[in-house]
Amino acid sequence: MATPVSRSIEPQALKVSIPGIVINLIVLIGVVATIVPYLYMLSSGFKINSEIYGFPITLWPRNPVSSNYTTLFNDFPYARWYVNTILIAVLGTALNVFLASLAGFAFAKYEFKFRNALFVLLLFTMMIPGQVLLLPQFIEITAIGWYNSYLAVIVPGAVGAFSIFLMRQYATSLPNELLDAARIDGAGELTIFWQVVLPLLAPAVAVLTILSFNGAWNAFLWPLIVLGRNDMFVLNVGLSTILGPYNFEYGVLIAGATLASLPLIIVFLFFQRQFIEAVSSGAFKGA
Repeated sequence: MATPVSRSIEPQALKVSIPGIVINLIVLIGVVATIVPYLYMLSSGFKINSEIYGFPITLWPRNPVSSNYTTLFNDFPYARWYVNTILIAVLGTALNVFLASLAGFAFAKYEFKFRNALFVLLLFTMMIPGQVLLLPQFIEITAIGWYNSYLAVIVPGAVGAFSIFLMRQYATSLPNELLDAARIDGAGELTIFWQVVLPLLAPAVAVLTILSFNGAWNAFLWPLIVLGRNDMFVLNVGLSTILGPYNFEYGVLIAGATLASLPLIIVFLFFQRQFIEAVSSGAFKGA
């Protein structure tokens, strides 16, 4: 008589399920550890100062108030800071993605003089700390007459070495035969880039868009240096002015920080499918 199949499968199923349970438990702990601080920030925007300072810490406000948000918009040009940040982040991200895609494609698929030397020199610039470049960049900005303007924030960060490196590494995986077929059909180089190459670079573009937007949105030091008027501030610089030596309205600051975090979440959710595709398909192989 044959041995029951269930007896031979049970130990194997048990061995497979235990690692899965452990991994899921670790991921769940990580998710909770990530979400709880954000939920606390979200709820603290509706608390009065005494409750924010109080102990024990409460996750939900005992007596929710909306005064923090009304104060934020009535006493500070928060809406203008928000518009400034959106304008700078969107334009800066668009320029960075477009120019980096062009340069990365050129480094990957075109043969020109000193190509490898220029690419190595580009990689060397990644080793220079950004703080070292603050003074020469500031001198250039003031000489051009861009001080206290949006161009002073957007143009210096229009394209970065890492962005070109990322797009170049992904563009190397594109088949040359596809590009040659487009040339045989009479397509120009810009047409090939726009209609053939850029759609194939969509996963890398999604990754670069998330990274670029996140960097532009969270920028603080450079906008602090080149923007001198209160109505020209970006969110991070403007939020730093809410608290002063005699002003401790942390509820107002938390309310502003909560609203400031929303675009980052929206951008990631919008590009998450392409982002996961880029990571899972080995978009960074060869890096």
